[in-house]
Amino acid sequence: MPRKKAGSESNSAFKQVQKQARSLLANLRKDIRAKQMELSRLKDEESRLSSLVGRSSAIAGGGGRASGALSGGRINWRSVLSQLPRQFKASDVRNVRGLKQKRPSEIFAAITRWIDGGMAKRKARGLYEKA
Repeated sequence: MPRKKAGSESNSAFKQVQKQARSLLANLRKDIRAKQMELSRLKDEESRLSSLVGRSSAIAGGGGRASGALSGGRINWRSVLSQLPRQFKASDVRNVRGLKQKRPSEIFAAITRWIDGGMAKRKARGLYEKA
């Protein structure tokens, strides 16, 4: 019979841990909802203020993405170059936020402009280095 007691004690300890976990999970969900409501309120306020200024909201218009990145907007390629490591590949350029959907021809055109402008140089096939 002692076995049954030991099993019931571990079972009750497990149930206590489960109860605590459920309580923590409920509190966490409540906190998440509160933060989402606050974020929604701040987005609405940002939208109202940007319309007051006369600009469309990057968050409201782009769903939180970089302004104009996927809608065909202009890319500041110098800032893209500044975000890259000293030695980079074309795949590193593609990993910069907002360039995932760019065509390879656009990325290689930018790399060629960097090379022609003296901002980068070709080290080996497919490998480039900032100047």
